[in-house]
Amino acid sequence: MENTQENPTSQNPTPAEEAARQAAEAAAHPEVSPAEGAAEPAGVEAALAEAQAKIADLQESFLRAKAETENVRRRAQEDVAKAHKFAIESFAEHLLPVVDSLEAAVAHSSDDLQKVREGVELTLRQLNGALEKGRVVAINPPAGEKFDPHRHQAISMVPAEQEPNTIVSVLQKGFVIADRVLRPALVTVAQPK
Repeated sequence: MENTQENPTSQNPTPAEEAARQAAEAAAHPEVSPAEGAAEPAGVEAALAEAQAKIADLQESFLRAKAETENVRRRAQEDVAKAHKFAIESFAEHLLPVVDSLEAAVAHSSDDLQKVREGVELTLRQLNGALEKGRVVAINPPAGEKFDPHRHQAISMVPAEQEPNTIVSVLQKGFVIADRVLRPALVTVAQPK
């Protein structure tokens, strides 16, 4: 006798429950002729062999893609390591003429202070040029500029005849490299009145 009561859990059967129900119905009502039964396993075996071949092909494709991804990742890591290792190379090349000038100045013996001063000024220009080529820029704010705590470091607050929180004087220049502060400018700031 069949149970005709509605079961709330069977109203929305899962795919597994549906497959089990269909298998039970097929077992309860064998209506397949012997000729059809013999042809079906051969078709199923062919479909199974085709599916297994496709699985093997997909697995091979997956392994190749995974290996390629690993190779790309490894090459990228090597490139980053080389970039870190040789990042300063260009900057160092720009500093070499400065070193040459300083060595020549030390080797040269001169009692003429004017010539020594000129040599130091030329070397300083070379150094500033090398810093600019390395994208190192000086922070030297003019008096009266608004104090910026990201680029300036206040050493003291002094009474001044200008707006509060503005720069009165620069004690030491600061430097930035590509908008990143290497050293803030040391400044004195006007006191609030």
